[in-house]
Amino acid sequence: MTATDAVHADLTGFTGPVVGRGEPGYDAARSVYNAMVDRSPLLVARPQSAADVALAVGVARRDGLLLAVRGGGHNGGGLGTCDDGIVLDLGDLSGLRVDADARTATVGGGCTWGQVDAATGAHGLAVPSGIISTTGVGGLTLGGGLGHLTRAFGLTIDSLLGADVVLADGREVRASADSEPDLFWALRGGGGNFGVVTSFTFALHDVSRFVGGPTFWSVEQSEEVLRAYREFLPSAPRALNGFFAYTQVPPASPFPEELHLRPVCGVVWAHVGTEEEARAAMAPFLDSLPEPLLHGVAPVPHAGLQAAFDGIYPRGQQWYWRADFVREIPDEAVALHHAFGSRLPTAQSTMHLYPVDGAAHDVDPADTAWAYRDATWGSVFAGVGPVPADAPAVRRWSVDYFEALHPYSAGGAYVNMMMDEGAERVRASYGGNYARLAAVKAHYDPDNVFRVNQNIPPAA
Repeated sequence: MTATDAVHADLTGFTGPVVGRGEPGYDAARSVYNAMVDRSPLLVARPQSAADVALAVGVARRDGLLLAVRGGGHNGGGLGTCDDGIVLDLGDLSGLRVDADARTATVGGGCTWGQVDAATGAHGLAVPSGIISTTGVGGLTLGGGLGHLTRAFGLTIDSLLGADVVLADGREVRASADSEPDLFWALRGGGGNFGVVTSFTFALHDVSRFVGGPTFWSVEQSEEVLRAYREFLPSAPRALNGFFAYTQVPPASPFPEELHLRPVCGVVWAHVGTEEEARAAMAPFLDSLPEPLLHGVAPVPHAGLQAAFDGIYPRGQQWYWRADFVREIPDEAVALHHAFGSRLPTAQSTMHLYPVDGAAHDVDPADTAWAYRDATWGSVFAGVGPVPADAPAVRRWSVDYFEALHPYSAGGAYVNMMMDEGAERVRASYGGNYARLAAVKAHYDPDNVFRVNQNIPPAA
């Protein structure tokens, strides 16, 4: 009997599909968003219930197997898969219920944000999330959740009301402010270290009036634009979010053909409110700069802006990224950003500075596991290319860019945008919350069953 056969036998009673090595559909089942990640688990299991999850967790624990938990599969470092273990693919746990009157949504652990945005957007409501709708709800939430609505409504975890969790010992518990409060604290930023979340309950926010889109300038103007941005954005009204980016103009509608593939810098805006209010909020910044190449800001459904990058970044590209939290952007850092941002290795490669202020600063750093409440931005250096031959170039660019800017960082990074960078990097990214996280880990997962993640080993 092969190892795969043995695990198949151990999973007797599992009600969802299980695909092992050598079986039809295995390669499709094991693939993840980042094509640079190529791992070979013993099998991929798709649970249909919390009981299925508990069974798979029990088998992995008893047999000493690696267990990787996958939501949307977007994790850059490939932490939703593993070699020679079990991949628990939550994609079929996609139930979704919106209570528009109570302004809450209950979301299955395998949902993507596109599914959530469609359901909540029908009522003019939203959960603060990321910027790509194919991203899984689970991974983004457990890591914190930065995106278009951060300044207005905080991180994704700031709207989390509760979660149903399967623990390492197979128990199913409800974590909230009133039930398993230490676990609830740890889930809000601590990643997948503490259990498998089969369902999330979120508070919803009004986005019935919403404006968004990009403003682009020539990349040669990036130092002037970034200096203006660093001064303007932290003082802007909370309703206005805007992340700074280096990119190339996508070669597709609605972008003018004469700008296709032109290197640019710019800001991707999101404003909760009317077009008139958005125009007034952006005016001090736009009026201080030369006329842009493109100002494509207009009323748009929140779900539309969330999905705007999906076509640019489809599944199956080569990804390598690094990240850091940033409190200030001195002139020396501005110059380095220009040096690297003006020579992207591929058309898809990019650098983003995501705001981490406004409503995100209303929460004390000790109130959730997400420690960098005093950061002003989360930076990400994302090397992306469509073919395997791109991999060395995008990796080198991302690492070099990160290493050049890291001396100007706050020290740690947003764990959702890290590769597998070692234990000290994880410790730095949780700062003063690390010791409490290790203690919570020791209580809920003393054997470190959930270790295919940005791992926090249990305290001794």
